[in-house]
Amino acid sequence: MYHYGHHHRLPCLRCHPHSYIRMVQHLIERCLLLHMSRDQCVKALAKHASVHPLVTLTVWRELQQENREFFHAYFHSISPRHFTSRRTRRVLRLTREI
Repeated sequence: MYHYGHHHRLPCLRCHPHSYIRMVQHLIERCLLLHMSRDQCVKALAKHASVHPLVTLTVWRELQQENREFFHAYFHSISPRHFTSRRTRRVLRLTREI
């Protein structure tokens, strides 16, 4: 019924596909909470949960299609350009105050 990973019981993709997809979705959501990029999420799930990258990418795409506005805002918030511009504005504001 289930196979064992590193101390975790994980659903089997072939035996319980719906449970497996829900698990991958949950793991992706945890990656989003950690502000991880798609590629970081794919690597983390492959390494720590033995989720095949194609499965993660497929579930990610489905989530992205269902939640376009969220992902647009999410990608904007984690983009290096966004961090750089925020950091630059903060430095400029601090230098004006001095």
